[in-house]
Amino acid sequence: MPVRPALAAALGAAALLTLAAGPAQAAPGESITVDSVGRLATDGTVTLTGTYRCFGSTGPTFVTSSLSQRDPGVRHGIGGSVARCDGVTHHWANSGRVTGETLHPGTAHVQATVLELRRVGLVPLPVFHAVTERDVTLVQG
Repeated sequence: MPVRPALAAALGAAALLTLAAGPAQAAPGESITVDSVGRLATDGTVTLTGTYRCFGSTGPTFVTSSLSQRDPGVRHGIGGSVARCDGVTHHWANSGRVTGETLHPGTAHVQATVLELRRVGLVPLPVFHAVTERDVTLVQG
């Protein structure tokens, strides 16, 4: 299996675990933010941004984000990016296109997570360094 689809599948599974488990508490000093404005391109691509700070990861670590607009029970994964957990505050930006729903400029709800896939025996298990949710304004452009 090519790397990108495998990564997308792993991040998608981890996002589902996040939804099932509910919000996780960040360790002291770890955080993630979502900027108040997201971009919606004419082709439907959404770009979300913010900052994160984490430390102590031993496995691959990512910033994942999801968005809902009309139905709060339906979340769409919006990209994923590699995170560095070195105790420094970093900027993140994730982009992706939503299938099955047309997004419009206006209010949307975003969840962002710093997620590590830590190997326990033969299985990588998700470790949540930080999770946040907030309403954002999607603007065209």
